[in-house]
Amino acid sequence: MKRRNFLVAAGSAFLAGCSKIGDTALFEKLVDGAENWHRGLHRALGGGRIPMAPEFSRNDVSPFFRGNGSQTVDTDEYRAAEAEGFANWQLAVGGLVANPMTLSMEDIRALPQRTQITRHDCVEGWSAIGEWIGPQLSAILEAAQPSEDARFIVFYCADTLGGSEYYESCDMDDAYHPQTIIAHQLNGEALPIRNGAPLRLRLERQLGYKHAKYLTGIEAVASLDDIGAGYGGYWEDRAGYQWYAGI
Repeated sequence: MKRRNFLVAAGSAFLAGCSKIGDTALFEKLVDGAENWHRGLHRALGGGRIPMAPEFSRNDVSPFFRGNGSQTVDTDEYRAAEAEGFANWQLAVGGLVANPMTLSMEDIRALPQRTQITRHDCVEGWSAIGEWIGPQLSAILEAAQPSEDARFIVFYCADTLGGSEYYESCDMDDAYHPQTIIAHQLNGEALPIRNGAPLRLRLERQLGYKHAKYLTGIEAVASLDDIGAGYGGYWEDRAGYQWYAGI
C-alpha cells in the first residue's frame, strides 16, 4: 500500500462520481486531501486540550524491543563514536532559529528529562511498549528560538538506506507536543544500537517510521519542498507513505 489513506481517497473519488481514478495527479490530490482531513480530525478529537498518546505502566513494557529499518550505521565515523560510548556525539540545531547551537550528549542529559512508557506502532503491523527518557524537543526549540517563518522541524540522521540519508519531519504542533522527546535511554539503559543510539526522536502520536534514529541534526524550515524529494521524509519520498502518520 503506497498510502495508508488509500480507501479514504478511493471512497472520496467514488462519492464524487469520479471516472478518472487512474489519473495519477487527481489520485494524488485525493490522497493529500484525505491526509489533511486525517490530521485535522486527529487533532480535533482532543476537544480543545492537547491529545496525548496512551501511556502505560512498567509492568506493560515489552520483554524485547525489536529494531527495524537500519539496525546500525555502516560508517567509520559511527563505529568510532560507538567505540568511545558516543561520548563526543553532537546534535546540531539550526535553520530558521535565532540561536543556532550544537548540543553534546552531556548537554542533552543536563536538560530537564521526561520519562514516558508508550507503545511503538510499526507500519508493518507489529507493536512494542518501551520506557523512553530524554528532554522534550520543546525545551531545545525554546532555547533555539525558531522564527515566525518556521513551519516545520526536519530531523537528520546518520544512517542511510539505499544510498540515501534517512530524514523525517513534523510540524510545529508536534514539535512542541509534551510527548515529543529526543530519547537517549530505553528501559532504563542507554539506547541500544538497533534502536537508534545514541539519540532518536520519539513522536508518540505517529507511526514508527516517523521516529527518526541516529539523530545528528534538527533544522527549522519554512518549507519541505527543497529537502529530499519534497515530501517530508525518507519513506514519504520513496514509497508514498503519508507525511502525517497519526495513530
